[in-house]
Amino acid sequence: MDEEGLQDAAILLMSLGEEEAAEVFKHLQPKEVQRIGETIARMKVIPRDRIDRVLDRFAVDANEQSMLVGDTDDYVKSVLRRALGEDKANLLIDRILQGSDVTGIESLKWMDESSVAELLRNEHPQIIAAILVHLEYDQAAGVLKHLHERLRNDVTLRIATLDGIQPTALKDLNEVLSKVLAGGDRLRKSTLGGVKTAAEIINMLGSSIEGSVLGFVRDHDSDLAQKIMDNMFTFDHLVSVDDRGIQMLLREVQSESLIIALKGTTPEVREKVFKNMSSRASETLREDLDARGPVRVSEVETEQKEILKIARRLAEEGQLVIGGDGDDSFV
Repeated sequence: MDEEGLQDAAILLMSLGEEEAAEVFKHLQPKEVQRIGETIARMKVIPRDRIDRVLDRFAVDANEQSMLVGDTDDYVKSVLRRALGEDKANLLIDRILQGSDVTGIESLKWMDESSVAELLRNEHPQIIAAILVHLEYDQAAGVLKHLHERLRNDVTLRIATLDGIQPTALKDLNEVLSKVLAGGDRLRKSTLGGVKTAAEIINMLGSSIEGSVLGFVRDHDSDLAQKIMDNMFTFDHLVSVDDRGIQMLLREVQSESLIIALKGTTPEVREKVFKNMSSRASETLREDLDARGPVRVSEVETEQKEILKIARRLAEEGQLVIGGDGDDSFV
């Protein structure tokens, strides 16, 4: 949700009153509550016409919605059981409704990272990995920062090699976290974990810890470490690089390589490149891109990887910054 959307949501909730707003907050995720709460706190004076626009928009959107069934979960269960019988229906119900189950791990999202780390630090690394993949990437990274280095590395490796979570494993999580985790009896395998999840979490750790974690993974499996690195800093992530870094990067990239690489990226990355070039160079690059015919995906990926190698070198030299937080924000 962008800043304007956050402000509209904040205005609507303030217009509802305390009791009704509290009911809405109950259905939001922790981060959504935090962001909207912070927006409300910042909004001191709101123009009357802005309030009217928000309420009018809400009224229109609300009128376009229609609820045919009061409880859709119960409706699905009832219809399938009538049509297929109890046994066959239960097999399908589990598949259809599995995304709506509350795993109990949701409660951890409301806890601060140090408390979660304290709760988990004495558990088996595989258990910790299975829990962290349910959290937001930045919260999971925060928890890892509070674990000692050897455990942190082990857990990250297990996240990268995790291929879903079996029902029995999730039941174990329920037993480990006792009252914090609930509803483990009906949990099913979730497609969580893997290389991308590990990469996203490591992105949040910062360079000092990142190097140790990747070194540990590389010692265990060099190919896996490379896959994680490839996912950590993709070509599309260049949109988040500061302008000075983009300018430094462009000085070392050949025009032909840049043209091919940009053929397979997002409009946002292209605009990021254009705005960090002179007007003449930008115009020439736009024309070259338009004139260039179809390019093989393999060629695009090759050129993008070469440019990313340059970006990584510049990052190591301190000339390019992306992601992370605080003093450890180099990739």
